[in-house]
Amino acid sequence: MIYPKIPLAQSIIQTCLAKGITTIIISPGSRNAPLTIGFANNPAFQCYSIADERSAAFFGLGIAQQTKQPVALVCSSGSALLNYYPAFAEAFYSQIPLIVISADRPQSKIDIGDGQTIRQENVFANHSLFNANLKEEDSAENEGKINEAINRAIDKKGPVHINAPFEEPLYETVSELSVVVNTIASANDDQTISIDDLTEFASIWNNSTRKMVLVGVNDPNVVSDRTIEALADDNSVVVMTETTSNLHHPTFINNIDTIITPFTNEDFEEFCPDILVTFGGMIVSKRIKAFLRKYKPKQHWHIDTLRAYDTFGILTKHFEMDTNTFFDAFLPLTKTLTSNYFEKVQAVKHLRKQKSDVYLDKIPFSDFKVFEKVIESLPNNSQLQISNSSAIRYAQLIDIDPSVEVYCNRGTSGIDGSTSTAVGAAVANGKQTVFITGDISFLYDSNALWNNYIPKNFKIILINNGGGGIFRILPGHEETPVFNTFFETAHCLTAEHLAKMYGFGYSIASDESTLEKGLTSFYSKNEKPCIFEIFTPTLNNDAILLKYFKELV
Repeated sequence: MIYPKIPLAQSIIQTCLAKGITTIIISPGSRNAPLTIGFANNPAFQCYSIADERSAAFFGLGIAQQTKQPVALVCSSGSALLNYYPAFAEAFYSQIPLIVISADRPQSKIDIGDGQTIRQENVFANHSLFNANLKEEDSAENEGKINEAINRAIDKKGPVHINAPFEEPLYETVSELSVVVNTIASANDDQTISIDDLTEFASIWNNSTRKMVLVGVNDPNVVSDRTIEALADDNSVVVMTETTSNLHHPTFINNIDTIITPFTNEDFEEFCPDILVTFGGMIVSKRIKAFLRKYKPKQHWHIDTLRAYDTFGILTKHFEMDTNTFFDAFLPLTKTLTSNYFEKVQAVKHLRKQKSDVYLDKIPFSDFKVFEKVIESLPNNSQLQISNSSAIRYAQLIDIDPSVEVYCNRGTSGIDGSTSTAVGAAVANGKQTVFITGDISFLYDSNALWNNYIPKNFKIILINNGGGGIFRILPGHEETPVFNTFFETAHCLTAEHLAKMYGFGYSIASDESTLEKGLTSFYSKNEKPCIFEIFTPTLNNDAILLKYFKELV
């Protein structure tokens, strides 16, 4: 076995190994050579080489998103480290474990005019769960910091930073380890709840005829069938789920904006729950957030082992446990009430469904029509990764088969790494993965295709409307050179030559007929990853979407 000669590098590598951190994303460089040598020469590690650090970080995030295990990112010194920040922030808000290991020059070389140096220590302080600023000489203090960083990433589900200074020579190797690492066990305790703690809240629940359960970003298959059925069978409970919730039942409301956008003030007053229960991550729907901030429930309970964001300004209780633990203890204390809350919402749901079907049948080729057809076409038991901005918002309006898993980077809601995340997820999950993206997001993260690990059956559906279409449906849109240049980012670019350069299959559609035919052949070709680029009319999409909500009444 080949090891780096530098003891500090040995300590980092061996501690990762001892703690089961075996997925390593390395961006090539020189200062990180001791780490690269140690990780890449040990078959216990699965190493990936990705040159662009921003893409590498999102690629690693996609793997960690799927495996629920920490992924380590390794980079050289200097600005390389800063390129991790978008994914680092996403990991923080999405509670995904990432371990950034940055090589640095010794502190004596910082701010004296030496090359490729910046102030790397604590650079992620605002979003890091732990910052391990190591010393050049190996020591027990370093060992403790490395252990603490990894423990924190695992226990608190988020990103940490280990900064390791290395002095030259960097490439020397040895055949025997010079360090013996001692791992420090996590002190994280399982969270439990007593019946006494729940009695007060069960009493409130049992005296409320209007309860809403709102589910944000959630992993598939984590909520028990018993909980799902109990919530579905209660006439005083309405369950509203986002596309990213991965939670399904025929009675749940899975298209929130379609239901509430046409509401009058009177409708909102009647719909406002006494109790709001939330679990899962970030909420996409701006309309449900605006509604709950204006028409405030008396109680808001959030269930999460770690965090409780006061999204609506009304949080009254944070139950620090997982969803099943809470409901397994709570539901036996509840009783069924006579209520028409669920019945009224179901009547609205039925009406909206009829109106929606009529409208979608008559609209011309557009973004909305494309999303309807594309989502209907998704293979059963596949995974859907969606980019941010318009893509995730259109997806919220259309039913998705319950067998399809749905993911989107909603921690920071950025467009900057959606493609790279999808590629990492596809590598990790082994499923047929389909990525739906808009043109701006795709072009922004085009280095995601500069990746030697993309599965042959990976599919990108690129909806190209010639710019940032979401800005056309926001207040302030008007056809001016300023709007088209600085908001919409109008362009005439396509993915054709990118596909050719990176060895992707490529096909296009520009009307409903070529779309339907193209989708059939698109899924059948699995000898190499493919891009299906669909061109939609820039000037019509916003009007078609906005008219949809007016015709739902």
